[in-house]
Amino acid sequence: MTTPQSRSDAGLATSLRISVSRLARRMRIERVAQGLQPELSDSQLAALAALEKRTMTPGELAEHEKVQPPSITRVIASLEERGLIQRMPHPSDRRQVVLTVTDQGRDVVRKVRQLREAWLARRLRDLTPAERTILRDAVPILEKLSQS
Repeated sequence: MTTPQSRSDAGLATSLRISVSRLARRMRIERVAQGLQPELSDSQLAALAALEKRTMTPGELAEHEKVQPPSITRVIASLEERGLIQRMPHPSDRRQVVLTVTDQGRDVVRKVRQLREAWLARRLRDLTPAERTILRDAVPILEKLSQS
């Protein structure tokens, strides 16, 4: 839906920010309502999901998550304390460690991912085929924005 406010770049930015924030909040509410790791923040879940895909050093994880090293240090400590990740010796640099997800951490990521995708799938069924096509086309653009 095009509104007068979303016709300019500034208006589009405002509309997109509000919509994406609301959608993220709704997904967070669903996760908490289902009792799936309500004590984990979105930052912690994002880091856990990134590590579930591949092992990284703390510095690589900070870069991947676009946060400063002190912030990722707190996230790592919290995840490690909960038994969701573990530190392993770096294969080629004895001064560093790599972070890996434990089986418990992998299970958390899987459950949260399933819940969010099921909730979104139900919401998508309320849209018209044309609206779903527009969203499908927008996914690469949203991904590009999230990585820039």
